[in-house]
Amino acid sequence: QVQLVESGGGLVQAGGSLRLSCAASGRTFSNYAMGWFRQAPGKEREFVAAISWSGVSTYITDSVKGRFTISRDNAKNTVYLQMNSLKPEDTAIYYCAQRPVGAVSPRQHDYNYWGQGTQVTVSS
Repeated sequence: QVQLVESGGGLVQAGGSLRLSCAASGRTFSNYAMGWFRQAPGKEREFVAAISWSGVSTYITDSVKGRFTISRDNAKNTVYLQMNSLKPEDTAIYYCAQRPVGAVSPRQHDYNYWGQGTQVTVSS
């Protein structure tokens, strides 16, 4: 059993920044990648970013590349999503997820465990 808990969401003005955190606890594998996904109103859940176990490899979707950064601190079992220059289109529930292998992937079904999500709302 793995638990993932997101935090850091909130309401911000366009152009602002937020830093999301995802803390993992419980039974985990030592070698796992982490990903961030989001679901906007009326849309399907989509991939945002992923990071390998080592932290060396990252995969950022084009719509947020240059604005968002993913990082991790394995000693704290925590992954972060730094979001800068936020736009109203970024409004969504953001979910973190864990993949039981070290390599990155944008595919939702490659991830075994999911958090409950944290709401990010960007006002214009």
